[in-house]
Amino acid sequence: MGAPASPKERSAAEATLRPKKKKLHTYAVLFILPSFILYTLFVIVPTFGSMYLSFTSWDGISEDIRYIGFANFVEILNSPRVHNALKNTLILTVSLVVLENIAAIAMALMVDKVKWFRNFFRSIFYFPTLLSGIVMGFVWAMLLNYNFGVGNQLLNVIGLGSWALDWLGDPKYAMVAVVLSTVWKGAGYYMIIYLAGLQGIPAELSEAASIDGANGWQQFRFITFPLLAGSLTVCLVLSMISALKIFDQIAVMTDGGPGFATETLTYIIYKVGFGELRQGFGTALAMVLFLIIMIITIIQVKILRKREVQY
Repeated sequence: MGAPASPKERSAAEATLRPKKKKLHTYAVLFILPSFILYTLFVIVPTFGSMYLSFTSWDGISEDIRYIGFANFVEILNSPRVHNALKNTLILTVSLVVLENIAAIAMALMVDKVKWFRNFFRSIFYFPTLLSGIVMGFVWAMLLNYNFGVGNQLLNVIGLGSWALDWLGDPKYAMVAVVLSTVWKGAGYYMIIYLAGLQGIPAELSEAASIDGANGWQQFRFITFPLLAGSLTVCLVLSMISALKIFDQIAVMTDGGPGFATETLTYIIYKVGFGELRQGFGTALAMVLFLIIMIITIIQVKILRKREVQY
């Protein structure tokens, strides 16, 4: 080994590297700057603008923007319509998060175990996610239509017309229809994430458990599921955020009805802001929804991170 560098040599080397580091920093800033400017213009500035508008009575059209303080937020706290929308949002969110992830895990396990036509089944399960929410909503609205929907028509053909249900016109079933159609559309997306997690689990673990006499359910419960904790965290957070801001399906399938049976926070924001010309109140609702999503996401990530298993 050579002799250690003297202080003068180290200083000379640092002096030589310093201009290069400055150049690299300059290039990094130049590369980041365009994206930062666009992000500032289209995200940061509108966010602060929305925060200001939430304290006004602006109608969205006129130039008269009157500051009214916390009046919008007080109305939100006392509004039965907002309370109903919040209840519907929570019911929809819990239902979608649970059902989408159960369906996604089941499909991922199926695709991971199948030996023939694996890519075919993967494509079939993933295909609904490629449809836009509007297209999917129209398709399911036609399928579930009381008068000419496929389901009710089949019941009529086999002589069970009395069993026909008004899926979209009955308050008891409208939310169920929205949940089932959304699960059909979204589960394939989360299946891909779980499938990636399954393929990252060492096969030796399952083989060793099988040799020790563990059946399929025991292998899933004690080996596969714990090692899927990382994928589960990602999918639960994504599905929760997606469910809290669902809009397209409700707009096309039920228009928030019948009555207010499927009106959620995102939909009431749209109806109030653009239908009733109360942009100030709608923006205040959007701020409340943003806070709800942020708080739930932080709590969810902290809890789920503790369960993750390293291997």
